[in-house]
Amino acid sequence: MENPNWAMVELEGPSEEEFLLSPDPISRRDKAHNKNARQLTWVLLLKAHRAAGCLTSLAAAALGLASAIRRRVSLGRTDHDDGQEPAELAASAEDTREAESLALKSRFYSCIKVFLWVSLVLLGFEVAAYFKGWHFGSSSPQWQYLLAAPVGMNMKDIFNLLYSKWVLIRAVYFAPPLQFLANVCIVLFLIQSLDRLVLCLGCFWIRLKKIKPVAKPDLADPESGQSGYFPMVLVQIPMCNEKEVYHQSIAAVCNLDWPKKSLLIQILDDSDDPTTQLLIKEEVQKWQQEGANIVYRHRLIREGYKAGNLKSAMNCSSAKDYEFAAIFDADFQPSSDFLKQTIPYFKDNDEVGLVQARWSFVNKDENLLTRLQNINLAFHFEVEQQVNGIFINFFGFNGTAGVWRIKALEDAGGWLERTTVEDMDIAVRAHLHGWKFVFLNDVECQCELPESYEAYRKQQHRWHSGPMQLFRLCLPDIIRSKISFWKKFNLIFLFFLLRKLILPFYSFTLFCIILPMTMFIPEAELPAWVVCYIPATMSFLNILPAPKSFPFIVPYLLFENTMSVTKFNAMISGLFQLGSAYEWIVTKKSGRSSEGDLTDFVEQEPNKHQRGISVPDLVEIQQQEEQKASRKKKHNRIYMKELSLAFLLLTASARSLLSAQGIHFYFLLFQGISFLLVGLDLIGEQVE
Repeated sequence: MENPNWAMVELEGPSEEEFLLSPDPISRRDKAHNKNARQLTWVLLLKAHRAAGCLTSLAAAALGLASAIRRRVSLGRTDHDDGQEPAELAASAEDTREAESLALKSRFYSCIKVFLWVSLVLLGFEVAAYFKGWHFGSSSPQWQYLLAAPVGMNMKDIFNLLYSKWVLIRAVYFAPPLQFLANVCIVLFLIQSLDRLVLCLGCFWIRLKKIKPVAKPDLADPESGQSGYFPMVLVQIPMCNEKEVYHQSIAAVCNLDWPKKSLLIQILDDSDDPTTQLLIKEEVQKWQQEGANIVYRHRLIREGYKAGNLKSAMNCSSAKDYEFAAIFDADFQPSSDFLKQTIPYFKDNDEVGLVQARWSFVNKDENLLTRLQNINLAFHFEVEQQVNGIFINFFGFNGTAGVWRIKALEDAGGWLERTTVEDMDIAVRAHLHGWKFVFLNDVECQCELPESYEAYRKQQHRWHSGPMQLFRLCLPDIIRSKISFWKKFNLIFLFFLLRKLILPFYSFTLFCIILPMTMFIPEAELPAWVVCYIPATMSFLNILPAPKSFPFIVPYLLFENTMSVTKFNAMISGLFQLGSAYEWIVTKKSGRSSEGDLTDFVEQEPNKHQRGISVPDLVEIQQQEEQKASRKKKHNRIYMKELSLAFLLLTASARSLLSAQGIHFYFLLFQGISFLLVGLDLIGEQVE
């Protein structure tokens, strides 16, 4: 799929020369036939060669996969130790919140292990009963006869009694509550699917009618003597120990096409690594020498993570005279005309508080994990953000690649450090104060996707625990606010409950717990349309904004269910304010978009700055090489929760074979394999 190598073969007829030189029509026809036959033979040989090459590559891939699994198991690194020794783990768990986080993960993992062992025991019972011809339910007359039969003292009679009692217990006590929980999850599943369908219809309507936000462009260059709308803009780049990408974001914002006297760039460095601080400070000094209006800020008291960093920067005296604030994370590279594409939407529209741009990804084709992330985020921007921005003028701020009216930030109470989703927090509070948001689907800002499963997992944990924290804190304010009833309904039911709480709840409960349990308690049933048809339809709708990703529709469906474990765990942590809800880990960057910087530097003049390229001196290069040499080695890990669920689902798929449930068997089998691949960390970046 990554490197297609197609060949086109044209079957040619006789040439005009051959046609004229051969007087006999039959002879001409025979020669043409022989020529086409030879060409067809070559085509078949070519296809056979391609098929043999394909089989060889499949065999090599299988051997590589087996080698990776063997290496992963032999190393024995799991997500519990996270690459640390037990003594380091004990030292890192001294803090109360960290200890609570470890305890929660341990309890969650223990529950999954209990389910796994129970399912293995039940599978043994069912296999034995199947070979004895007792494959029946509680309504079967054979079961009634077996229950009434006299019990002897031999092992066969004891097994008969145990199995008959189990059938009675599961039919009377286990099946009704399991069926009730399944029905509840099915209802939630249908509601969420309806919401997804409505969003897709809204996106289709926007495309059909070509609806777009309307700006009032009046941008002339005041430095050339022409008047225009060039308000004072503050550009902020918060970063923390991101030495792989700092130079490309700084270079990008320093090349923004905006009058220098109306632009101030703040590099908000929260790095605790002295070498990284020095590198960033030197980069800022180089751009200052080039004439950029850029300043470097480093906090001595690093509290509140990103929100605390932004809050501290907004309180400094140099930011008081600015009207707008553009925010970019360290791996984002805005185009030079970014401000000219976004600022006009504020002109003569005092109700607009935020203009959000779309993300694009420089490494979306790096591996399977980045491809699946691209599908999710394409749907998020193309459908969710665009539809909510057009029809209700509200959506969650994405934390970067957006421009805020500073008055809106101040009106909403400024940046708060109370959750790990400060971007969603400020957006909700601004919405409650009546500010409107504009989403620009055709304005893109380049960034990176996490390439390793470890980084993606931690990012998703923060993105799904934070909204539940925020929901607890904001619910009273939403109820007391003066916005309309429908906006309150959208915030409470759709924005928070349905898309942030119900979605991870039913995804994990329905497909990872209830479905395998119904294999061992067949009195409770899940219809085939719940297991196959609706999930396939929803995956098809999700993949529409990224049509080139259609070959990955099945891996996408399976991977989303696999990620429901992490999302469910994060949702519970945030909802009940457990320790892991307060974890803030900066997503690791690889600097893919700047790998050729040093080569480009050799080919260019020493003092010539290009967008996305910094000009490091010899000392900086040496420091970077020393950092690479002393950098802690990365490792792939085994994720025990995912691995345990893999064995649970594979056990349930084996049980489904006994009852000949076709669709259920295939779903459980492939979903179990998906959990197995993720549990062995084979889906993202592979570290040799």
